[in-house]
Amino acid sequence: MTETDTATATTTDVLVVGSGIAGCAAALAAARKGADVLLVTKATKPDDASTDWAQGGISTTRGNPPSLKEDIIEASDGTADPDAVDVLVEHADDVVEDVLIDTLGVGFDQSDDGTLDYTREAAHSEYRILHVDAATGTHILRPFLNHVDDHERIDVRQDTAALELITAEGRVHGIVSDEEPTGKPIYAGATILATGGIGALYGRSTNPDDATGDGIAMAALAGADVDDLEYIQFHPTAYAGSEALSASKRSGEAAEQDDTFLLSEALRGEGAVLRNADGERFMEDVHPQADLAPRDVVARGVETERNATGEVVLDVSPLEFEADFPALAETCRDRGIDGDEIPVAPCEHFLCGGIDVDDRGRTSLDRLYAVGECARTGVHGANRLASTSLLEGLVWGLRAGGDATGFEPEVVESPDLLNRDPELPERFVTEKFTRLKRTMDDYLGLERDPDDIERASAVLRRLKGEVDAYTRTRTARDLYELRHASVTAVLIARAASENTESVGCHYVADDEAPLA
Repeated sequence: MTETDTATATTTDVLVVGSGIAGCAAALAAARKGADVLLVTKATKPDDASTDWAQGGISTTRGNPPSLKEDIIEASDGTADPDAVDVLVEHADDVVEDVLIDTLGVGFDQSDDGTLDYTREAAHSEYRILHVDAATGTHILRPFLNHVDDHERIDVRQDTAALELITAEGRVHGIVSDEEPTGKPIYAGATILATGGIGALYGRSTNPDDATGDGIAMAALAGADVDDLEYIQFHPTAYAGSEALSASKRSGEAAEQDDTFLLSEALRGEGAVLRNADGERFMEDVHPQADLAPRDVVARGVETERNATGEVVLDVSPLEFEADFPALAETCRDRGIDGDEIPVAPCEHFLCGGIDVDDRGRTSLDRLYAVGECARTGVHGANRLASTSLLEGLVWGLRAGGDATGFEPEVVESPDLLNRDPELPERFVTEKFTRLKRTMDDYLGLERDPDDIERASAVLRRLKGEVDAYTRTRTARDLYELRHASVTAVLIARAASENTESVGCHYVADDEAPLA
């Protein structure tokens, strides 16, 4: 530990780590209560945050909270925490109106009569989702970032990564950032982690490349409780890419993420259908809701048909695709997809578990909060209902930010990070990440086998040990991202090994549970 010069230390009332919808909401809520807020983010542009990649929309209750609650719990395979779901649905419409409509002026799509246009997605029983084309996250996050950046009580530091939490006697006092070669301590009365998901742990993901599980790893290493990490949602309709890419993926080689883009669930909500290589619809034989079944069910159905027939396509011919989804149509045309049938395959999409928090985002460590995808609120249980992630981030971000005020920052000794050894070989981090991704793809993907989970655990523990040996004497960001990814991967493997029951996103291949 190093002694800190209190005269030069950076201090703030509330520190937010992450700049997606949850982080921005937390910063806004704290500032509204008169706190000085510092928001640090690895991002240097909006599309470095997962929120910017969100397509379908944001769910409301449309005046019927019990109906949304029922759909959330059913989609979770009965595992969602009813009390947490109550918090979500009871605040949903108010926060959407307050922040997104009144404060940010998000221009949600409207019907011909000038009223808000609500769409429907998988496992929703009603049309209740607000959207902007199929790029809702972009149209929410960018004005939100501008609003936060202009706020007199919020200071935003881009291109700033959190390396470790500063702790003393069970209390979190801030972070060590990478702003200096041996780390720069930032002290806060309360710290809110909003670091996003884990997509970078997989070869193909709908997440940004820097979704390396930072918050989860830092919190777990500091002693915070984590839960439900085995529940990793794979979206059923990501662009499958070329056949060469698909073959590479199946052979265990790390696939490139650049070719991956999401085909929004709103397409199926408006009538698009899934077909196998023989042109047959198949989901009607899998689940009563067919193409609009819960995501975990559809994803396994798609993968089964891909293995059996060689390909699955999303047929958009029932839609006015170009007119109703112009951004997605343009993306398809840019990829050379000119017809109505778009090859799709399941792809890592969302972590339903994370740092365990209560109804205000409080973790098991004093003055540490977590919100957004890195947090486990209990809302999603074993499988997330479509278009609830932005809503959860907004609701919990506001609640955490409001609760995190009123604490005085305290300057304590910070972790002694060293940066004395030569830089690592050029491809060290890349090669280790390739091994990590291959392990996660092969053994902790859409379906898991108990023996494979144990193999993954052994490989990932060895990998973590190798990475730890280097982080003891080096503070490079990419090395710490690898460290966070390896810690999170080990935790995921451990959670998967401890849960022998097929439920929601965690499908144990030799279990007796049916596909649906």
